[in-house]
Amino acid sequence: MSTQSSNQPVAGVGLDPADWQDLRSDAHRMLDDVLDHMAGLADRPLWQPAPPEVRAGFDAPLPWAPTPLAEVETEVRDKILPYGSGNGHPGFMGWVQGGGTVVGMLGDMVAAGLNSNLGGRDHVPLDVERQVGRWVRDIFGFPPTADGLFFTGTSQATLVAVVAARTRALGRDVRRDGLPADRRLCAYASREAHACVPRALDIAGIGSDQLRPIATDDRRRIDLEAVRDAIVADRTAGHLPFLLVGSAGTVNTGSIDDLAGLAEIATEFGLHYHVDGALGAFGILAPELKSLFSGIERADSIAFDFHKWPQVPYDAGFLLVADGQWLRAAFASEAAYLSRAGEGLAGGQWWPCDLGPDLSRGFRAFKTWLTLKTYGLDQLADVVTTTTALAKSLGDRIDAEPALTLRAPVTLNVVCFSYADPAADTARIVERLHLEGQVAPSLTFLDGGPAIRAAIVNHRTRARDVETLVEGVLRIGAEEAALSVTGRTVGS
Repeated sequence: MSTQSSNQPVAGVGLDPADWQDLRSDAHRMLDDVLDHMAGLADRPLWQPAPPEVRAGFDAPLPWAPTPLAEVETEVRDKILPYGSGNGHPGFMGWVQGGGTVVGMLGDMVAAGLNSNLGGRDHVPLDVERQVGRWVRDIFGFPPTADGLFFTGTSQATLVAVVAARTRALGRDVRRDGLPADRRLCAYASREAHACVPRALDIAGIGSDQLRPIATDDRRRIDLEAVRDAIVADRTAGHLPFLLVGSAGTVNTGSIDDLAGLAEIATEFGLHYHVDGALGAFGILAPELKSLFSGIERADSIAFDFHKWPQVPYDAGFLLVADGQWLRAAFASEAAYLSRAGEGLAGGQWWPCDLGPDLSRGFRAFKTWLTLKTYGLDQLADVVTTTTALAKSLGDRIDAEPALTLRAPVTLNVVCFSYADPAADTARIVERLHLEGQVAPSLTFLDGGPAIRAAIVNHRTRARDVETLVEGVLRIGAEEAALSVTGRTVGS
């Protein structure tokens, strides 16, 4: 008979702790570490390079033997938490990334503890995801037939939308037969469209060259007449136009296409109308911005990210389609191991594996559901309003400063500008700001030239952070312009 006590796990069989109370203490300590990290974000550098000895620690050999959780927790606290990407910091303005919240973090923790696979079957986590789907259906004014799923982000959601649009255009047989050899599918989006659009056409086998890049107007919105001309030209050439993409906030400048005008064109030519709402779709929550999104309710599909303006922790992208049957036609398949039952765990009518490519799916919906329930749409709308107002004030500040040049109109929460003296290296200004660790814009290119891009998405960002950015650009720009005469850089 074994002498091992009944509460000890058998080696090689179970991984639960031998003493749950000890584990509880370790867990509380780890939670405190993360809470301390989040509470002190503004008091630490936004970003800092990891010392060589820290990086060397991640070249350690395979961990065959166990390590006490308390020791691992110390490593997490000292070697991981201080060296993140910094998007939770109030000075982070580099890319369109939300700052996350404590509520969302707790949602991830609970979801991990439940450890549900949301590929299908009959369990309440699927009801949570469906409820979020109904909520966004109502936010964007979609019909009762609408359906949708969580994905890693808009890039993956866009790929799924492209596959659904392809199947709508060619019928379900395309899944078996592949693309026709005698006709080319053609898609249309502005030159400002996100890179995930041509990439989705690439991955879907259609080819990125089949995306027609359409010129934009002086507000960087897609030119509607140029869209019509391109569609007619492709039809005349014997091709098959099938997809029209509008941007509800372009990634470079935040410009919003004429979404209603694009809906008219899609209807006129029988195209699937997809809206990329990754950056700005949730601007519709703010009363002062809602009119900018007129026509989005007429889209056939919208891809967007809860991990941006709604501040849900990464990752939480979503695809909403006007008719869930389009996703079923594109992805549902028969498999013996996915047989359904009338009752029991294998029951249920809504199996997400019928609507997208993933069978194994995490419970992304819970942290989103918890965020929406806890804060409410009014408070999240206030985040949209506040960050947009900060962007407008930054644009005004730049216009009033002779040493700075505004490079694009400020529509939402993205501001592109540059130091007026071309002798100052724009990329170097951005690099030095990152190294100083107070604010972090990003580098982009507009009209062939470099620009500083500030995307104000984080709910923690305040006017003082915006002023820190301006002061930093003015100071570093002047230094770089002066040093360019001698061919030196600061720190050389």
